[in-house]
Amino acid sequence: MPAVLAVLTAGLLAFHRAVPNSVSRLGSLLESFFAWLGLVVVVLLVLALLRRSATALMALLLPVAAWTLLFGGLLLPGVEPGPHDLVVVQHNVSDVNTGPAGTARALAEAEPDLIALEELVPPALAVYEKTFAANYPYHAIQGTVGLWSKHPLTGARLVDIKPRGITETWSRGLRTVAHTPHGDIAVYVAHLPSVRIRASGLASSRRDESAGLLGKAIAAEKLKTALLLGDLNGTVDDRGLAPLTSRMTTAEQGFAFSFPAAFPMARIDQVMARSATVGHIRTLPATRSDHLPVIARITLR
Repeated sequence: MPAVLAVLTAGLLAFHRAVPNSVSRLGSLLESFFAWLGLVVVVLLVLALLRRSATALMALLLPVAAWTLLFGGLLLPGVEPGPHDLVVVQHNVSDVNTGPAGTARALAEAEPDLIALEELVPPALAVYEKTFAANYPYHAIQGTVGLWSKHPLTGARLVDIKPRGITETWSRGLRTVAHTPHGDIAVYVAHLPSVRIRASGLASSRRDESAGLLGKAIAAEKLKTALLLGDLNGTVDDRGLAPLTSRMTTAEQGFAFSFPAAFPMARIDQVMARSATVGHIRTLPATRSDHLPVIARITLR
C-alpha cells in the first residue's frame, strides 16, 4: 500500500493540472495546499521503514523527485541584496486590527522601499498615514488598498477588479508609478475576493474573475517594469491566478506561508514582478492581523 500511495502522490505532483477544475474546483483546491504533499511523502517513508519494504522505498523516489523539482528551489538561501534592488513589504493589516500604530511601526522597522497594505478602513487609515509619514512621505490610497513609498509616486488611479456579482461599493485595486533611482516602475496593489472551502468544493469564482480583470490591466501596462503586491487569496500554484502568474514572475526562494497567522498554511500574500526578479521572500513577525506580513527583494533588470 505505501508503494501505491507513493506513486499516486507522485502523479498528483507531476500531473496536478490534470485534476479538473470544472468539478468543485478540485484542481485549485489541491494547488492551494500543494507544498504540503511533502508531508505525505514523510508519512509514507515512515510506513515503508516500519514495514521494511524495499519496494515502497524505491517508489518513494518518485514523489521525492517531483516535490524537489517543484519546490526545492524555494529552500535555497537568499543572496545578499545588490545595488539595483528594492525591498517591498506586503501586508493585509485586517479591518479589525486593534493596534494599527504598532503594525505600522513593525513594518517600517524592516526599512522597505515600498509598503503595500490591504483592508484599510477609517479610523485606522489615519493612524497608518500619521505613523508612516516621517519615513514614507509618499503614499497613494484607493478604497481599502494603499501604497507607501520612500520614492515619489504619481498617477495613482483605481484599477477596476470588481466582480460582476458584487453590487455594493468595492474598491480594491490601485495602480501608481514609483519613481525610483533605477527608473520608473508601475506598482499595482490589489486585494482579490476571498475563497471558501465548502462541502461542495472550493468557492473561488469571484476571485478567479477578479484575477482575470487584474491580469488584463497588467497586460495593458505600458511601463516595462511592473510590480504586483497584494492579498490575492490564492497561492502561486493555484491555476485560478494563472492570468497573473502567466504574465509575472514569482519568488525564487522562500515559502513565506502567510495565512492564517496563528498557523500559516499557505502564502496568499504575493509579490510578483514583470521585467524584474523577485528574489527571497519571507514572513515578518505577527502583527494584530490574521495575516503575516511578507517581505521580498526585487532585483531590477
